[in-house]
Amino acid sequence: MTINCYQQLARALEKGAVVLATAIAIKGSVPREVGAKMIICADGRTYNTIGGGAGEAKVISQAMTVLATGEKQLVEIDLTGAPQRQTQGICGGIMQIWLERWSGEDAIALVDRILCLLQSGQTVTLVTPLKRDRSPYLLDNDSLVAREESFVEVLQPPPTLLIVGAGHVGEQLAKVAHTIGFQVIIQDDRPEWANRERYPQAIAIFHRAIASVVTELVTHTQLYTALVTRGFQYDLEALKVLLDRDPACKYIGTIGSEKRVRQVMQTLEADGVPATKLRSLYAPIGLDIGALTPEEIAVSICAELILVRRGGTGRPLSSLRSQR
Repeated sequence: MTINCYQQLARALEKGAVVLATAIAIKGSVPREVGAKMIICADGRTYNTIGGGAGEAKVISQAMTVLATGEKQLVEIDLTGAPQRQTQGICGGIMQIWLERWSGEDAIALVDRILCLLQSGQTVTLVTPLKRDRSPYLLDNDSLVAREESFVEVLQPPPTLLIVGAGHVGEQLAKVAHTIGFQVIIQDDRPEWANRERYPQAIAIFHRAIASVVTELVTHTQLYTALVTRGFQYDLEALKVLLDRDPACKYIGTIGSEKRVRQVMQTLEADGVPATKLRSLYAPIGLDIGALTPEEIAVSICAELILVRRGGTGRPLSSLRSQR
């Protein structure tokens, strides 16, 4: 969600000033987490949510004042339901929401920088001073947070899925992976297959050798890779590079029959690839859901990506019912 929020913020800033509402502290049971954000525009449009209901309505109302005056505000959303005071809900907790107006070239440049870093796979530390005369800024590796009251948040890049092979499965995989929040990168030596028309969701399309591509993606710490190539030799070429990558890929999966996978494994083992690295491969790729079509195979692969990223068993949830 982080990168989506800043992409929305970038588009909104092109039309004028906006208020960015950020949850900087929570206590008790509340609908959103620290760092949750909402964008409020001058025409009343909003993007994202900090929890909805009366509390969010209060924030939107106060945001209009911040838009008009430029004066930052700290708004408290009281969800305790306490009878002796006005509250905005009965969830049981309290949220502190910081309202800050973002506008002009400096704000646009800051958002562009955030997006550039996140899209390149890097984490970003954003410092929001809780003072009237200080604007948000990025914390560089060699700098320290100023000695002032501030809200410091580490923005995580989205996971990146490198799809090696731009055939029928790759095309459907890109669609589903993009839907579940992955940045998509395509590598295939055939421009007639790997192009913007077939892969509009890709942030990059490479037609050069896989070794060169992997080198370029060195900053991507959350790199997942799916090999859906058209042949055994392409799998080998990619795996020799990917298995030796530093930092290691979060996931490497390769499509193919059991015979094809066995040939790949045997060849890599004969070439001296350690058994520990071979055991880290997800091959054949995907979860066993009986997938046959490219669309179904894409769902199978993405289910496995979610499992690796989020954790889980891969078992039907209904099978866990008797254990509760």
